[in-house]
Amino acid sequence: MADLLLELFSEDIPARMQAQAAKDLERLVVGTLSDRGLLFEGAKAFAGPRRLTLTTHGLPARQPDVSEEKKGPRVGAPEKAIEGFLRSAGVTLEQCETRDDGKGTFYVAVIARKGRETADVLAEVLPETLAKLPWPKSMRFPGSPLRWVRPLHSILCTFDGEIVPFEFAGAKSGNTTRGHRFLSQGIIEARRFDDYVKKLRDAHVVLDADERKEIILHHAKQKAFALGLELIEDVGLLEEVAGLAEWPVALVGHIEDRFMDVPAEILQTSMRTHQKYFSLRDAGGRAAGARLKLVSPRSDAKLANRFVVVSNMVTTDGGKEIVAGNERVLRARLSDAKFFWDHDRKTKLADRVEALKDIVFHAKAGTMQDRVDRVTFVAMVLTKLLGTDFEAVKRAAWLAKADLTTGVVGEFPELQGVMGRYYALHDGEQPDVADAIRDHYKPLGPNDQVPTAPVSVAVALADKIDSLVTLWRAGEKPTGSKDPFALRRAALGIIRIILENKLRVELLIPIFTAIGAAKPREERAWEKRMRDAFSSNSLLKGLTDDLLTAARRRRDVEKEIGKGSMEGFSKSDEEAIGEVLAFLADRLKVALKEKGIRHDLIDAVFSLGGEDDLVRLVARVESLQSFLASDDGANLLTAYRRAANILKAEEKKDKTSYDGKPDPETLSLAEEKMLFVELATAAELVRAEIERERFVDAMGVMSRLRKPVDAFFDKVTVNDKDPALRQNRLLLLSQLRAALHLVADFSKIEG
Repeated sequence: MADLLLELFSEDIPARMQAQAAKDLERLVVGTLSDRGLLFEGAKAFAGPRRLTLTTHGLPARQPDVSEEKKGPRVGAPEKAIEGFLRSAGVTLEQCETRDDGKGTFYVAVIARKGRETADVLAEVLPETLAKLPWPKSMRFPGSPLRWVRPLHSILCTFDGEIVPFEFAGAKSGNTTRGHRFLSQGIIEARRFDDYVKKLRDAHVVLDADERKEIILHHAKQKAFALGLELIEDVGLLEEVAGLAEWPVALVGHIEDRFMDVPAEILQTSMRTHQKYFSLRDAGGRAAGARLKLVSPRSDAKLANRFVVVSNMVTTDGGKEIVAGNERVLRARLSDAKFFWDHDRKTKLADRVEALKDIVFHAKAGTMQDRVDRVTFVAMVLTKLLGTDFEAVKRAAWLAKADLTTGVVGEFPELQGVMGRYYALHDGEQPDVADAIRDHYKPLGPNDQVPTAPVSVAVALADKIDSLVTLWRAGEKPTGSKDPFALRRAALGIIRIILENKLRVELLIPIFTAIGAAKPREERAWEKRMRDAFSSNSLLKGLTDDLLTAARRRRDVEKEIGKGSMEGFSKSDEEAIGEVLAFLADRLKVALKEKGIRHDLIDAVFSLGGEDDLVRLVARVESLQSFLASDDGANLLTAYRRAANILKAEEKKDKTSYDGKPDPETLSLAEEKMLFVELATAAELVRAEIERERFVDAMGVMSRLRKPVDAFFDKVTVNDKDPALRQNRLLLLSQLRAALHLVADFSKIEG
């Protein structure tokens, strides 16, 4: 057994592409070796700023010999058929055997292939394999159809210590490479992986990206600790800087005091985005998470006037010149940030709302000012549903997007909302209004916290509902992996906010409101009412009450969606409502999957219609799942399927639907009489328990049906010779189906 060592040495590879390139290199080479019958013990790929490396160990010295049999046409078949077979198999007729398989005598080609030397196979397949390496962005080289991420300088490729000769992208393979760009000199010769790693380290190159990350983190923490500070960990930034330095050295720089009155988020974002610096804070602060933690006024530790820069050099002065140079660059960056911060505060946030009319939200959904109007009205309806402070929600929704016109957000778009809070507090707005401006974008991802303050919750929900509804109507529905407007994230945000805050909100009502508020601008009457209402709180409250009443009325006829009967809504509006609800149901399945809740049970409850209270729906699904996990539930599900299958078959045969009530006078056997009584009793009890939202108790009632149902199927013949008995028993089964459908649509339940 022998080892393969492959290194591709090039100009600097973008840090964001390195990790995936290493995975792709391993996947492609491993797949190629396996296809050639070359099995091995293990493989590992590495990526760095200037090199991709792959090592595999336990490769055989040559391919195994293989023997393959290929069945051909019958003996005596047409000559052309036999010739085609011989040509495809690469044999002559004399080399074929004849075999009788019981159905006739056939030609069989026995093809024996001798295994080749592994080194020869590698020399042949590696250039083809490397050409398949995918890159997000690549370069074309003059005179060659090949595309590669950066110009390739050299290839090191050895098998069992010997060079595997081939040429790729203008470079010939050998057994040499180079070390650090500045800290090493000359050519490095390597034949085996262990020797290769050692010589690279001697040449100031740490091959393993994970080791480089550990070095950066360890040294940065040590230097912070020595200053009585704490590193603000940032996994994304750590990943990036580890891809920029082959020999990472952590150095600490100083931020001038005149910049320390700038909000910490601006300083952090400027240093992280533009300079790739880590931020430090006073020791004893909150624990660092797995992502960037912006220090805010609510933190128990403030941002320190220090930063950590990761250098790719070792200098005789201990990095003083490097630090000084980075401080000069940072000074210019922060000067710009401070200018924007000071200049932005000269204009009140409220005075910026008018400028939103010059920012287009979407060509089919108007400007950002139109969006603010819509979000405000949806938020107003939510205040009625949630019992939130009307004035605070209105103010927060109206100001929520105003910071988009500021210089800081123009420079750092990721700070939208965050900066709005600062400007709102500077202007004397209420703290809950300011917090809502910051939090209405949350949650930004699955690991982000949802807003919990009442005003923040109302504005965040309104923002996401408007985004989902208006962009859906504009034709921006997610397709496959494409979701340019992050509607999946908006839907998951709505679901998380409602469930984690246990909000008892009728979700259809704000959706109806969003549809109404998203009417085209040509409908001037609607637009005028909105504009006039903003100038008068009494008008606004009255309009909100009108919207709430109309939305509730429309919710009551939700079952008519698709039938063209919803007052004030077009057919396309109704279709959009139905599609948005289905989309939210799909996202709910995703959100609950990690909690171990089955998607088919969500379907089973959703299919009943009229359920738009997500908290109630989840409680109902959880109770159903527990019930079906019991013996009673599993047996009742089996009985339901038996009843449903009988009804389906008989309804198809009779070309009718058995939906009526059975005649109690026609019931003849004790078992069918008992089932009739139990079904009538259970139906009333289940309705009452569900109305009280006592879903566990409703499932308990259902479990009582097990014995009479089992007895019915054990003793009663449904398809009796007497037509009257048969019809009555089919109607009794339809009552069983209807009773179970009070809990959920059992036809949607799998397994």
